[in-house]
Amino acid sequence: MEIQEQPREAGVPQPILQSVLGTNLGGRVQRNKVKTALLLFMLLVVVSIVPLPLSEVRQLKNSNPSWTAFMREHEAAARERGKRFYKSQQWISLSKIPKHVVDAIVVAEDGTFWSHSGFDWYEFRESVVRNLKEGRFARGASTITQQLVKNIYLSSSKNPFRKLREWILTWYMERTLSKSRILEIYLNVIEWGSGVYGIEAASQRYFGKSAASLTRDEATKLAAIIPSPRKHEADEDSQYVMRRASMILERMKVRGMVPIDTGVALSESLAIHIDSLALHLDSALFQTDSAAFQQDSSFTPADSGIGRKDSL
Repeated sequence: MEIQEQPREAGVPQPILQSVLGTNLGGRVQRNKVKTALLLFMLLVVVSIVPLPLSEVRQLKNSNPSWTAFMREHEAAARERGKRFYKSQQWISLSKIPKHVVDAIVVAEDGTFWSHSGFDWYEFRESVVRNLKEGRFARGASTITQQLVKNIYLSSSKNPFRKLREWILTWYMERTLSKSRILEIYLNVIEWGSGVYGIEAASQRYFGKSAASLTRDEATKLAAIIPSPRKHEADEDSQYVMRRASMILERMKVRGMVPIDTGVALSESLAIHIDSLALHLDSALFQTDSAAFQQDSSFTPADSGIGRKDSL
């Protein structure tokens, strides 16, 4: 007599299911489908967060990452196309990067970086509302810390379990590293063009100089292409780059990072209104993952990080 093996739940070992649901799997699963689904979901969550590289995050206090998950992803993509992967990266300490360069990047990517604890809940709420309304990922809310975690340890996928790992690692990184260290690593590993990683390599690539010598205008152009580094170049005079760079510069002026050209000090409320209106009018052109270019009613000049514990 031939005995047929009972089918097992895909991806979940039978002993685990038995320990959770009991020995009478068939009857219990049929009677408690919702409970079973929830338990399986919880198992998947546990499996997805167990191998978190917490020790690697701690090592970032004193060591610089030479390779990131994104770099390996790009290398694999090049290999699939039958091409060689070239990586240009030169590490530069945060202390050597001019303050106006740092300000431009922070304003462009994460206006409340110096004050939040890893998450911008206002931007998160606004992005959820907009994405649900449009039925697509039309707006992102990733902070600089979240971007760094994704860049070093995860991937560019929008898998919900990947997002869960990102949140946990972001929380841990903010409690392990200083803001200055997080920003220093971010500026040295993010992509600024095909095979170009870090602000020093980007500065050499586009302007033929060290990041230590970048002007304010050059800094705003570099900041402008962060959301789409493979579609645009910092030294091009395209409408996209010029308009984004102009918006970044205006935000820096509103926050008191550069003198206002007219020499007239606008009231803070009027400045915020003008900045928010400009962002609203240009939103159709700049739908990216950059939180800095979304309407942010909560930002103030203090968000630049001046005077904060980990500011420059």
